[in-house]
Amino acid sequence: MTQFRSDFLRLLETRGYIHQATDAKSLDDKASQSVIAAYIGFDPTAASLHVGSLLQIMMLRRLQQTGHKPIVLMGGGTGKIGDPSFKDEARKLLDEDTIKANIASIKRVFEHFLDFGDGPTDAVIVDNAEWLDRLEYIPFLRDVGQHFSVNRMLSFDSVKLRLDREQSLSFLEFNYMILQAYDFLELSRRFDVCLQLGGSDQWGNIVNGIELARRIDGKEVFGLTSPLMTTADGVKMGKTVGGAVWLNGDMCSPYDYWQFWRNTHDADVERFLKLFTDLPLDEIAKLAALEGSEINEAKKILANEATKLAHGEKAAEEAAATAKKTFEEGSAGDALPVMKVAESSISLIDALVGLGLVSSKAEGRRMIRGGGARINGEKALDEKAVIEVSGENIRISAGKKAHGVIQAG
Repeated sequence: MTQFRSDFLRLLETRGYIHQATDAKSLDDKASQSVIAAYIGFDPTAASLHVGSLLQIMMLRRLQQTGHKPIVLMGGGTGKIGDPSFKDEARKLLDEDTIKANIASIKRVFEHFLDFGDGPTDAVIVDNAEWLDRLEYIPFLRDVGQHFSVNRMLSFDSVKLRLDREQSLSFLEFNYMILQAYDFLELSRRFDVCLQLGGSDQWGNIVNGIELARRIDGKEVFGLTSPLMTTADGVKMGKTVGGAVWLNGDMCSPYDYWQFWRNTHDADVERFLKLFTDLPLDEIAKLAALEGSEINEAKKILANEATKLAHGEKAAEEAAATAKKTFEEGSAGDALPVMKVAESSISLIDALVGLGLVSSKAEGRRMIRGGGARINGEKALDEKAVIEVSGENIRISAGKKAHGVIQAG
């Protein structure tokens, strides 16, 4: 393990955040001697970021925890194009109103992880539309475009992947990496940013920005990437059978978020505790040493701590209480999805669909045939089953992890 001098890089290394870095020694020297500003860019392609972006958010949190300044760059400008990196096809282009609405919604996520303000280590959010929307095409080509080699750009894995598959890469998308490099140059001028952080798939884009700042301004800046996040069974982080695990509470409830972490693979518990919680490393080591059924206690702590960061302590406590009622006491917890039924009865399939436990009636039938559907904990095997609705709550389950409540209403 490298012996870093700065608290920042030491913390990143001991908790497993570092994949690659440019001139790590010089960056370490700089971070140990002064406050540095670093940024990560987030494109507003949806109204929320999902768990796949959480590692980058936590890197900004670690930056601030060690006395440095995080810059959250929202891609209001680049979002009009969309990052083509490792995508099979071009992103759907978003209109300006949608992008602005997405940015406003995403900003709420960061308030849980970072402290914002005007101080030297307070976080700030900026939008690259501030400068990208004002660029003039010919001057930009002349002043910035001359520093990019098309031959080199074609060699980047993110581009080669699309071309090797004989999939179209539009000129619009090809410009994305130039605009991202320009962001680094602009942020170094505006905020004295000297470091870009990002996932390992952004390495080529980050190096472009470093070289552009050196060639145009003669400035030394750095890049650092985190490992590609996959679970122990090889699935990309944040991808589940039910879709993306969103960070905004109105798109993924605190209970569902808690359950995502509670369902972590045994082999991922220690790594996720290091990356996604603030628990001390010695405490994490004790939890990682648990074996057999005891590892479930470590998973609950992971779920509690991760949910506390994203949604607050109260929401985490309520989610944990609901899980305990549902799984340990056999009752229906308060945070489960609820469907009010005006009639005296409802079919099991309509209940499964109405609660969002399955995406269609066909999926509901398969769930029942496979033995995964339960009514108040009892297995239901009849596809035509009808639930009598009375004054009592009725718990409906689809598999071991998805639950909801039917109420008379």
